[in-house]
Amino acid sequence: MPQPSAQVTAAEISRIAGVTRATVSNWRRRHDDFPAPSGGNDSSPLYDLLEVRSWLRARGHTAAVNPLEELRTTLRLHPQGSGGATKLLPLVLAAARRTPDELTALAELPDADLIARAESAAVSLADSVPAAETVHFSPRDTTALRALLFSVRDESGEATLEVLAERELEDSATSGTYQTPAPLADLVARLIPGTIDRVLDPACGSGTLLAAAARQGATELYGQDSVPVQGRRSAVSLPLASPNAWVVVRTGDSLRSDAFGQLTADAVVCNPPYGDRDWGHDELAYDPRWAYGVPPRAESELAWVQHALAHLVPGGWAALILPPATASRASGRRVRMNLVRSGAVRAVMALPPGAATPWHVGLQIWVLQRPESDGPERKSVLFVDTAEAAVIGGGESAHASGTAAGGTRGAGPRSSARSSGGASLNWTALTNTALTHWAAFMDAPEAFTHEPGTARAVPVIDLLDDVVDLSPARHVRVSRTDIEPAELARETDDARRRLVASAKSLGKAAGYVDWRAAGPAAREWRTATASDLARGGALTLLRTAPDTRGPDAPVPAVAVLTGMDIARGTGPSGDPSGLRSDSAPVVATGDVLVRAVAGANGPMARVADAADEGALLGPQVHLFRPDPARLDPWFLAGFMGAEENIAGASTGSTVLHVSPGRLRVPLLPLEEQRRYGEAFRRVHELRAEARRATEVAEETARLLAGGLTGGGLVPPSAAG
Repeated sequence: MPQPSAQVTAAEISRIAGVTRATVSNWRRRHDDFPAPSGGNDSSPLYDLLEVRSWLRARGHTAAVNPLEELRTTLRLHPQGSGGATKLLPLVLAAARRTPDELTALAELPDADLIARAESAAVSLADSVPAAETVHFSPRDTTALRALLFSVRDESGEATLEVLAERELEDSATSGTYQTPAPLADLVARLIPGTIDRVLDPACGSGTLLAAAARQGATELYGQDSVPVQGRRSAVSLPLASPNAWVVVRTGDSLRSDAFGQLTADAVVCNPPYGDRDWGHDELAYDPRWAYGVPPRAESELAWVQHALAHLVPGGWAALILPPATASRASGRRVRMNLVRSGAVRAVMALPPGAATPWHVGLQIWVLQRPESDGPERKSVLFVDTAEAAVIGGGESAHASGTAAGGTRGAGPRSSARSSGGASLNWTALTNTALTHWAAFMDAPEAFTHEPGTARAVPVIDLLDDVVDLSPARHVRVSRTDIEPAELARETDDARRRLVASAKSLGKAAGYVDWRAAGPAAREWRTATASDLARGGALTLLRTAPDTRGPDAPVPAVAVLTGMDIARGTGPSGDPSGLRSDSAPVVATGDVLVRAVAGANGPMARVADAADEGALLGPQVHLFRPDPARLDPWFLAGFMGAEENIAGASTGSTVLHVSPGRLRVPLLPLEEQRRYGEAFRRVHELRAEARRATEVAEETARLLAGGLTGGGLVPPSAAG
């Protein structure tokens, strides 16, 4: 039976052949027998994959740039929705237990023998991987089987698993499958006190939280997920990441069909689905898990909270990632009241937006403990707001004044949002803030010393009012009794002086008046793309590839420059997790940095200065390194960051990704470039000074208004 075909872009052809996109363009122009487009349009043609591979094979271009790309391309041969990737999942675990020589020998078997060995391996994992016993292969699967073996041999089981899950999630059009970022998963696991052995995640996704628990010493990992491919993925990924742990993963809806109904665990960790009105409210109305009240139809999150508590041993701990509305919605007031009154709620910690999907929402971590019949009375609840600690480069930086001193669901296929969100947070500071206050509270709850604006232990009796609002911001905010009037006056005066200085700096930046009309008509010029300039040697384009070495890979002790740093005008502030110091480009003074995702406020480009020197390039930034004898950096940054230029080089509908090679630059003599470059530098300085003045003005106004209303400040006398 002939294999199904698929269509690929020119960029995919370049990855298959291990060449640049420019080489593919040359092939299209120079070789009459290069496959004709089979779809797409003139600007983005698509080509028949089998025809392309045949053409490449005839010219000796048979090796992909890496086995992962070969596997990804091979999976494209399977019709969408065929489940071709799903049935390969168990084989990743089987292959990872083989030596490289054994994998090579398996790949060299005849097709019939390879199929028989693959099916036998899948059946042997029936107790470990859901539905593995139903796996069957045909001759059309042999190419993918061999690609999988080489991928595990030359890359890793974890990286191979990522490719398979990515393809299957695309095929099944599954929604709500997002990965809990590794720093957040580690924080959740570290919030569980003491030594834990048995851990359950009833909505385990890709197993990120359970893997984090294993890194904290858990030896028995139990997971369940309603998305079959995610359950299978966890069943494979957890033994790979935690080979010494006992792993049991099941598929199905934990609320409606609990696979671990009789299990009591030392701890439960979970990032459940949010806003689900079809969670089984009617059919589960009399469920014994609802010891604190039947969750309202709109409160699926409170059903997950009680499900977690029901699976704990007395005194056992749970940590759940929940949306902020769970803490304050009126419909959940009665359940929250019973949870607080019983002592089940021990802490609520607010995360800043960007910590996890959905990126624009500041999620919360609820730390719970199952009450013990003869346990101690729990008289208070800890509230922590980590938002301020997580802000990167807040306030002033070397960039604030221009060029000188003066940020479980399982992993979905699209990770750009994940990178752009979590990468802009100071996870080290966020984690330290949460754990430090948690440790102090656990050590002496009644003697906990609050930190205004960040942490406060609130008596249970004070929470049991008409709303039972458990939002951390409500309880940790600074009150008028937290700051002495004299100290408040000093802070206000200092802010006022900084505002006056900022206003002077802004006036100086705006004082550049040598702007002249170009003439009766706007100036026009010939332009070249960044790709053209790179081919001519005038500049070099550098990008960062994600680290696929797994969660235990060493983290570089270097700051990372992110797209948000460019937008905010701050110094390098990204989390180095997920980057490799031996392969990520290092930023140098004079590099031109362009954000890879268009939109949001702030500039799209800037020139690296001494404050950026030595930082690693973040995954959402394009770096252009110009030849200073041919291109002026600020001239390049000014034109590359122009709104029209970014729009013309961007692709996508909801999220606009900038194609760096398509950015256009005028062809001007170097002296004229320098004139434009100086003007663009002054524009950048004006924007930076305006931003800083606005921030200081807001801070000054906040202090004044808060001081007046709180009684710490009084109005000036009539004579003043």
